[in-house]
Amino acid sequence: MKASAFVYPWDVNGDPQAPGRIAALGVRQVTLAAAYHSTRALTPRHPRHRIVTAEHAAVLYPTDARWEGRELRPYPAGDWAPADAFGEAAAALTDAGLEVHTWVVLAHNSRMGADHPDTSVVNAYGDRYPWAPCIAQPATRAYLVELAAEAAVRPGARGTELESLGWYGLQHLHAHDKTAGVPLGDAGQYLMALCFCPTCKEGYGDQGLDADELAAAVRDALQPLWQGTQEDEGWAGVEKLLGSRTAAATRAWRDETARTLQEAAVRAVREAAPDGFQVLLHADPVTYHVGANAGVDPAHILSVADGVVVPCAGGPGLLTPFAEQGREGAVIAANLGVVSGMGGSPGTLASDAARARELGATQIRLYHAGLASDGDLVAVREGLAAL
Repeated sequence: MKASAFVYPWDVNGDPQAPGRIAALGVRQVTLAAAYHSTRALTPRHPRHRIVTAEHAAVLYPTDARWEGRELRPYPAGDWAPADAFGEAAAALTDAGLEVHTWVVLAHNSRMGADHPDTSVVNAYGDRYPWAPCIAQPATRAYLVELAAEAAVRPGARGTELESLGWYGLQHLHAHDKTAGVPLGDAGQYLMALCFCPTCKEGYGDQGLDADELAAAVRDALQPLWQGTQEDEGWAGVEKLLGSRTAAATRAWRDETARTLQEAAVRAVREAAPDGFQVLLHADPVTYHVGANAGVDPAHILSVADGVVVPCAGGPGLLTPFAEQGREGAVIAANLGVVSGMGGSPGTLASDAARARELGATQIRLYHAGLASDGDLVAVREGLAAL
């Protein structure tokens, strides 16, 4: 069962022991960040630093001439990943015998939202989500497709994993975050994710909805959640709060918008990549879900991409809808947390992977080789050996 470990370039560059240490875990592949959002990361073994602060979303390699004259373009990294940080790390990892795939974060960019606020998702109250580019806007879609092609197909990479290739909503860890006071559940999260930028308003109109009336209906629907009187019922809860016809119309607009963007991005990557280049999406099998693991239709996405990376922090159940498609050769990778301090369970890796395989996983992903403690890595090594 092939395993790949997530890694940042700053975990490797400047630490000559890192490539061998990662290879010694028993993985055959690394998923190395090429375009990544802002973060503050621990580097518990690096000889030069312990904390890396990536101040904004950036590409971790030098961009090419395709971006000249374009208003929306990737931001270069600062001193946390200077020059061709990805290329430097990829070369060292390849020399250690590891197959390198790119890790590309797309529709998640607070810096772009700050510099170009009109690109952001706008909720029914008029609040902007600067971390969430609206994937319906033509200029944003063009930017995301071009970024996918450039960041995915880096020299030496054998494949890519595209994260956040879909709608983003309220779920976003922020500095000193204070948004968990009211549990919203699936229904509330969906309603808070509905975008009311000019492009989305027009899209709702194409579905027979008046955008201003819809926004008012969403605010009314959310009122019981703010009062703590509405139980989460998934999509049935959305229909109950918004009405089944209106709910279906919003979902039709959003599903089509995400689906066509995913098709365009994967097509652009394939056109830029050599033969045999693998394209995976970080995905959730429920189309109305939003966030880093984009909501997708399993049958559709497995007809477009080579496979999916599926979040398993809450258990392996999300694997089943993809496995049920019976798509021969599709990669269904279970994403397993192995950083105990972040809620992962490296000590149960072997049993977790075995259970994931029973539910249809063909590969596993380990989050995250750079963030894990020495003790976590020992447990990972033992777990992979047991597999």
